[in-house]
Parts: sequence; structure tokens; C-alpha cells
Amino acid sequence: MKKISLLGATGSIGQQTLDVIKAHPGDLELVAMSFGDNIEFGRKIIMDFSPKIVSVRNKEACDTLKTEFTNGITFVYGEEGLVEVATYHEATILVNAVVGSVGLIPTLKAIEAKKTIAIANKETLVTAGHIVMDAAKKHGVSILPVDSEHSAIFQCLQGENDKNIEKIILTGSGGSFRDKRRHELVSVTVEQALNHPNWSMGAKITIDSATMMNKGLEVIEAHWLFELPYDQIDVVLHKESIIHSMVEFHDKSVIAQLGTPDMRVPIQYALSYPDRLMLPSTKSLNLWEVGTLHFSKIDFDRYRCLGLAYHAGKIGGTMPTVLNAANEVAVAAFLNGSISFLTIEAILEKSLEKHQSISNPSLDVIKEVDLEARAYVREQLLQ
Repeated sequence: MKKISLLGATGSIGQQTLDVIKAHPGDLELVAMSFGDNIEFGRKIIMDFSPKIVSVRNKEACDTLKTEFTNGITFVYGEEGLVEVATYHEATILVNAVVGSVGLIPTLKAIEAKKTIAIANKETLVTAGHIVMDAAKKHGVSILPVDSEHSAIFQCLQGENDKNIEKIILTGSGGSFRDKRRHELVSVTVEQALNHPNWSMGAKITIDSATMMNKGLEVIEAHWLFELPYDQIDVVLHKESIIHSMVEFHDKSVIAQLGTPDMRVPIQYALSYPDRLMLPSTKSLNLWEVGTLHFSKIDFDRYRCLGLAYHAGKIGGTMPTVLNAANEVAVAAFLNGSISFLTIEAILEKSLEKHQSISNPSLDVIKEVDLEARAYVREQLLQ
């Protein structure tokens, strides 16, 4: 029995993680969880799974739930609550499924507590990849990818020697606007951007997919997860999302991981690794039904956010921290109607141009730079 701590239980990845846990009651158990403001859904999860400890965003919600559940469940809140859930003594695996840099500190604390980390939170590695991976090595902790692309690469590398890798190839659907030309993006709406053709994801990740920043963050993640330089990390557009990613070796052999677009597959693989469990609720891949798979080269003029991510990643230091922080604020502004879609990339470019990167930053420096970048973007939004 693997015992799971889940950060971000009410989000898209969190809900699908719960689906996987529910499908395997003899193999997986939810013992600790966190969620934000969705009290109603969080309450239902508590009733369905009976975790031992639950963290919520604020004290008011914490006090409310304490009065409702008197069956021995511990309720905590805030950043300290996230850490308590992440390091809960019974848990063996932490699933980090929160959105944003809030997932960083709990992950580091869980590593110190020698929990296996199943990571779906991009920002943790993007903002502090060197710190996280160094800590994992120091404490002998496995970092298992949950993103479909990184999981695909991880699966392709099973039984292979890392020294034989020529490059890894991340596939990207192109998001909601993949069939639009650049001039057509000027007046696109939030509703259009949230209409992803292949995947069911949260709002922020769906917007990132439309700008291709999601793929840019994945490039930076891949750099840390697989210890490869950026010139060995490629991206190719693949509309069908059937090939989730590929690895090319020195002999020019290419191994790809295929499957229907269902996030429960990579989530379950991270939870069951090195074993595989049945997943009867997902559809088998029948290639004769798919018919044709399409691929095209990335146009960095069309997808400027992806180019900015490569730029930030190659400079390194605090530059990816600025990229991530600025993107979080800009995407939130687009979602609430404050800026247009193309303004997101303009804000990111300004933020990166303004910043002088600090190499090998400490955690305190990363926090400071993150706050400064957010403040700068908010100032730009007021102009």
C-alpha cells in the first residue's frame, strides 16, 4: 500500500489523481491533502477519502471544517499547513499538483523528509530547479514526473543508458489557437483560449498551452529532470497529442511513448512506479481510428513565449524565476479581462529585459526576485 499526500486536491490534476487512487483501493491510499478555496468540493473529498490531515488556504475555512468533521481529522492552513501535509509521517509519496510557486517550499520540506516526489507543479523546478534536484540527490529522493511529456520521456528511458541520449523531443498540441495566424490573435477572447482541443486542464495551464509557455516551462523542467543542456531539448508540434514525447539516441533510433490523451495514465505511472497498474477507465489507443498523425516544426515568431523560455533557461540563474512570476501575473490579468492575449508575451519580454540574472541563487534570493518580478508586472498593468 502506497500512502499519498496530495497538494491541490480540487484542481484538475488533483481530481484525476483522486480518480486513480479510487480505482486502486488495495494499492493506493490518500492520507493527507490540501486544497484552496473550493470548500464545497473539498468537503466532498474529505467524506469520500477520509484523509488524516487536511490543509486549506485560510484560518476561517480551517475553523469551519473543524466544526463539521469531528472524527479525528487534523485541519491546518496556510503555507505551514501545506508543509504539514507534504511531510505527513504516514505518507510515502507527495503529489505536488498545485499551480504556482506556492508548491516549492512544501516540496523541499518533503524531500528533506525523504518522501518520493510525484511532480506536476512546473513552477517548482522552473524557479528553483538547481536547489530541488540538489536536495533530491542529497537525501536520496526520487523525483517522478507527472506531466505527460516528461512521463513519456521517463518511460522511454527505462532500461536505457543516459550517455546514449542524442536529444529529447517534447511534443506540443499548439493549444487553442494552433490553427490561427499571428494577426488573428489580436482579438481572441478568454473563452476561446480556454477551449483546448485535446486536454481537460485548469484555466492557467490552458492559457499557457495557448501561448506555448506551458511547453516553454516544460523545456526548463526537462533540463533539470533529465540533466540535459538546452540544445539537446527539442519541441515539435503534434496536433493529435498521441505521441506524448520521444527520445533520440546516438544511433538515430527514436523511442516514443504513445497513448490516448488522458492525464490519469502518467499520474498512475508515477504512483505505481516501477510497477504498472490496470487502468480500465481509459481508452485503448487504436491507431487505425486515429488514421494520420501530424507534425510540424516550431515557428518561434508565432510562439514567442516558447522562445522566451529557451532564452531564460539558457541564461539560467534567476531568469526562469522572473519568467515564471511574470507569466503567472500576466495570465491572471488576461483571465480577468485586464489585458489582451498578445499582451502576455509583451509583458514577459519586458520583464526579462529589465532583469539582471543572479547565478546560482539561494532560496531567499529566489523568493525576493519572484516578488520583485510580480510587483513590476503589476506596475506595468496599471500604466
